[in-house]
Amino acid sequence: MNEMFSIAGKVAVITGAGGVLGGSIAKSFIEQGAKVVALDIRQENLDARVKELTDIGGEAIGMIGNVLNLESLEKAANEIIAKWGRIDILLNIAGGNMPGATLTENQTIFDMKIEDWDKVTNLNLNGTVYPSLVFGKVMAEQKNGCIINVSSMAAYSAITRVAGYSAAKTAISNFTQWMAMEMAMKFGDKVRVNAIAPGFFIGDQNRAVLINPDGSLTERSKKVLAKTPMGRFGDITELNGAVQFLCSDAASFITGVVLPVDGGFSSFSGV
Repeated sequence: MNEMFSIAGKVAVITGAGGVLGGSIAKSFIEQGAKVVALDIRQENLDARVKELTDIGGEAIGMIGNVLNLESLEKAANEIIAKWGRIDILLNIAGGNMPGATLTENQTIFDMKIEDWDKVTNLNLNGTVYPSLVFGKVMAEQKNGCIINVSSMAAYSAITRVAGYSAAKTAISNFTQWMAMEMAMKFGDKVRVNAIAPGFFIGDQNRAVLINPDGSLTERSKKVLAKTPMGRFGDITELNGAVQFLCSDAASFITGVVLPVDGGFSSFSGV
């Protein structure tokens, strides 16, 4: 086993762990020997996730936590420290889009529901900033730790219909760089902040715009695949290795990067 890539024994907090992406990474981390704190606002999803993780023999606990509530996050941090004494990794996975902030093909930006814009930008930006402040403070005091954020292909160039989500994810890329600079310069080179930028993966939130009811590809899907050199959608498990790498000692001199995991989408002009 190559210890350089090991995350065994590390305490990892995963926000949005009740969702598909958070769950996939949580399972991968458990299989690699990490101790996982599954954080989610939905009790039912959280219970199911913790059962799944403990059933495969891992050390995992679930905590109800609201990524937009500092008091809720501080309570969770205190409980984690009481149990395991430290926090090594924070994976800011909580996020997502909503229909009111996603334009239909026949709408313009002026038809968007401003209240849904506010919800989407708040969740996807502050839902990463707030946990980074709370759990990042623990890492600053330890002078050791790793934060991973989730950006998006929407942060690289304009993608139609998803204005709020795009704006928030662009801000995440910038915040990742800013927080990386802040932590390294003031708390040492052992506190690192990076992000992944997933390409196109079919999940619950985007299935309707990528797959027709009969299972065929939508026109949007065809455009995505035409700009993806690998010519396919990603499998959610293909994000796990990138996240583990960034959290491991193999990435000890990497901070402030946004790593695309996209089948070449971000590097291809389409011609």
